[in-house]
Amino acid sequence: MKRKRIALLVLVCAVAVGAAALALSGTWGRRPFKSLSAEDIAAASVTLTPPGETVEIAELEELADDLNAVVIYRKDNSYTESVGQSCVFSLTLADGTTLEVNAYNPFIIIDGVGYRCEYEPCEALNSFANRLLDGQ
Repeated sequence: MKRKRIALLVLVCAVAVGAAALALSGTWGRRPFKSLSAEDIAAASVTLTPPGETVEIAELEELADDLNAVVIYRKDNSYTESVGQSCVFSLTLADGTTLEVNAYNPFIIIDGVGYRCEYEPCEALNSFANRLLDGQ
């Protein structure tokens, strides 16, 4: 009976330590734009590099929906060592503030601060930007 209690105590401690380590490592994501709506965006554009083109965004509802889905994890500025297409969304919000969101999978850079992110939402932003460029 005593061995079962000790084993149960060890198991509970291991689960608690694992949960604490998970929480501290930032593996649980957060959604920085979860409350952003199309009405909050006064104007938006996206610059794609390559090819170095900028497109004004009229589809603010789709942009807001794609940004709502973005999930970020821990800060990670190693995006500077990556190669690929960068889609920099420049937003002017209804309250006059500006925001720059760079979709650079597997990173999202928000006002110059890089974060690891969930792949699919970032890819959706990239696809949205490329559709806008193709429709020009």
